[in-house]
Parts: sequence; structure tokens; C-alpha cells
Amino acid sequence: MAGHSKWATTKHKKAAIDAKRGKLFAKLIKNIEVAARNGGPDLDGNPTLYDAVQRAKKSSVPSDNIDRAVKRGGGLDGGGVDYETIMYEGYGAGGVAVLIECLTDNRNRAASDVRVAVTRNNGSMGDPGSVAYNFNRKGVVAVKKDAADEDTILEATLEAGAEEIKDAGEQWEVISEATDLVDVRTAVVDAGLDYESAEAAFVPTVEVPVDVDAARKLFGLIDALEDLDDVQNVYTNVDLTDDVLAALDAD
Repeated sequence: MAGHSKWATTKHKKAAIDAKRGKLFAKLIKNIEVAARNGGPDLDGNPTLYDAVQRAKKSSVPSDNIDRAVKRGGGLDGGGVDYETIMYEGYGAGGVAVLIECLTDNRNRAASDVRVAVTRNNGSMGDPGSVAYNFNRKGVVAVKKDAADEDTILEATLEAGAEEIKDAGEQWEVISEATDLVDVRTAVVDAGLDYESAEAAFVPTVEVPVDVDAARKLFGLIDALEDLDDVQNVYTNVDLTDDVLAALDAD
């Protein structure tokens, strides 16, 4: 299993923790606002917005909050949002590559907060391009394990552009080119399968195995980054063995 997949599983579990629910809601709402701003407030004509709304609903964001975010982002309430996407690159414990995706209205604040979080948590910042080459932008559709087996999902999505199915613990991840994301998601729905999320994500091409100590430090770094308001996603190329995962689960 890839580092992205395992970390996605961990994030999925962590999302249920009440203490982090508020921050999760805020990030999902921001995603909706930006998608509505970039592609318009019509869900039928804006697949990125559709997926952002579905993801928020799956995470139990109240419908009123979602509706207001769509209106704000689309400028329907006279307001508007002005976020920019910024990518930061660095390294965590064990030489693991870390790609940090921010949505912010204050570039200086985001840069400062990310740098402090990285340097205080056994990491180091990298120059632009020093880490990004370890990742490809891919479409990722997550389907719960109890929805179907791997072969069934692959058969349903292959013609739509699915490249592989990854085991992500509690769910399958259908990987495709980012441009095929909507087609793959549609194929999943047409096959009668319920999906957890559909998004363009950075998937590692080369993975780095780490021991338990480095894994603990890396998770500490990711926690610190995800706690920042401007950080939307954190991607790594860590490869966690079953033994390391078992040790982390026992913590």
C-alpha cells in the first residue's frame, strides 16, 4: 500500500475526532468556496464543486453551511472569497518527502506558519521543485471496502480511465489521471457503488520506508501542519510496513 493511501486512511479516522471537527469543517467549506469561485455555483456544471460538496456532506457538515459557502464562493450573496493555492515542499523524519498544499488569503502568514511547524517537528523546508518531482497529480476516488471487492471496482471503472486500485485499509482508492476523475467517479456511481470522496490528489511515485521512531515524528509533523488554518492537504511518500502501523496503533 502506498504512503498516500495509508495516510489517507489515517486522516479518515482522525477526521472523526471531535476536537478536530471544527478545523475539518472550515477546510471543507473553504474548498467549496474556492470551487464555486473558480467554476461557478452550479453543481451540475461544476464537477469540482460537486465533489467538494459531496465530501463535506460525507463529513457531516451542516447543509446550511454548505449552501452559504456555495453562495459566498459564487458571489451570489454579494460577497466573495480571494484565496490562492500555494505549495510548500520539505522533508520529514527519515528523509520522507512532504508536499504541503495551502489555500490562503495571506501568503506571508501561510509561509511563516508552515516554516515554524516544519522546523519545530523534526523537518526541514525544501526549495521549490525539490520534492514535487516525487509526486504525480492523480484522480483519487475512495470507495468503502464493504461496497465491493477490488475486481468489481476495477471492472466498473477501467473503461472510464482507472489505472489501478489501491488498498487503503478501510477503503479502496481508484487511481486515474486527474483529467479522468469525473468519468471514474461517474462510473462508480453508475455501478451502484457508494463512494467516500473524489478529488485530485498528489500520489507518490517513489516511497520511502521508515522505522517506528521516524514514523512517530513524521505523524507529529503532519498533525502540526494540518492544525494550521491555511493548510488544506499534506502529502508524503512514506511507506509504512504492517509492523510499523501495528506499533503506531498501539501508541
